[in-house]
Amino acid sequence: MIKGFKDFIMRGNVIDLAVAVVIGAAFTAIINAIVEGLINPLIGVIFQVGDLSGWTIDVPTLSGGVSTFHVGAIVGAIINFVAVAAIVYFVFVMPMNVFKERQAAKAGVTEAEEEKLPTEQELLVQIRDLLETQKRSS
Repeated sequence: MIKGFKDFIMRGNVIDLAVAVVIGAAFTAIINAIVEGLINPLIGVIFQVGDLSGWTIDVPTLSGGVSTFHVGAIVGAIINFVAVAAIVYFVFVMPMNVFKERQAAKAGVTEAEEEKLPTEQELLVQIRDLLETQKRSS
């Protein structure tokens, strides 16, 4: 049982995932600071609310009260998500894809040489042939 756990932990995927989580958390803090300190105030100036977090919409309720929708918080969360996704893509994903393509080119492997899966028709022909073979041997 312990050997299985050790094999699981030592797999490259688990370590890569742990590194990705730590780096993602660090980048999220940086992006949040940029969005809250720069982008939110700029959007606040455009919509004349002073700060994006102050952008609210008050809607009267049927009972005579007021329900407040915090639109700025929603827009801020969307901006944070898009900013983090863009940073992760342009800083990690895109360079890694370029690196993998270069490594494949150095190794002489092209996409055409990669393992091709059989088509549905080829699979059906194989199944038919196997069934005929089993039928004849019975």
